[in-house]
Amino acid sequence: MEYVCARCGERHDGLPFAYDAPAPAIWTPELAEDPNSELDAELCVVRDEHFFVHGRIQLPVHDHDQPFEWGVWTSLSEDSFKRTVDVWEIEGREQEPPLFGWLSTELPLYPVPTLGLATDVRTRPVGERPLIALHPTDHPLAVEQREGITLARVIEIAAFVLHDADPPR
Repeated sequence: MEYVCARCGERHDGLPFAYDAPAPAIWTPELAEDPNSELDAELCVVRDEHFFVHGRIQLPVHDHDQPFEWGVWTSLSEDSFKRTVDVWEIEGREQEPPLFGWLSTELPLYPVPTLGLATDVRTRPVGERPLIALHPTDHPLAVEQREGITLARVIEIAAFVLHDADPPR
C-alpha cells in the first residue's frame, strides 16, 4: 500500500502496520553483562527480580482489513513468568488464563506515558506472541485499542516512528 508521508511529503511503498520495541524500558546495554539478567526476542529477566514477556497490542483499523500492532513488553510476576516459561513450547498453551502485567514499553507518541498501564497477557499458540489487552481506562492507547483507529492515524504513526517527528496531537 502506497501512502504520502505527512512528515516528508514523499510517497512511500508499504505502509507499516506494526512497530516493535526491542526490549523493556528498564533494559540497558550494561545489563547484557549481568549474569542475573537476560534478554532474548521473547522473554527478559532483569537482575532476577523483574520479569517480562514480549507481546502485541492490536488496534483495529476501521477502514482496513488488518489491525495495527505495537510490539511491546509487559512485566509479569515471578510466578506468572515461571508459568509462561513452563508452557512456552506446549501445544494448547493458549488455553492458559490471562496473566496480569504492567506495560513496560514507553510509546512516546502518546501525550501521556504508557509505562505502567495495567494489562492482561493472553497466551497464543506456540510460535505466536501473546496478545496484550489494556485494562479499560481513558488513556489514549487504551481508547485506541477499544475503539479502533483510522488509516489516517496509521499514517500519522508512520510519520512519527519513521522520521522521529513530533508526536501528532
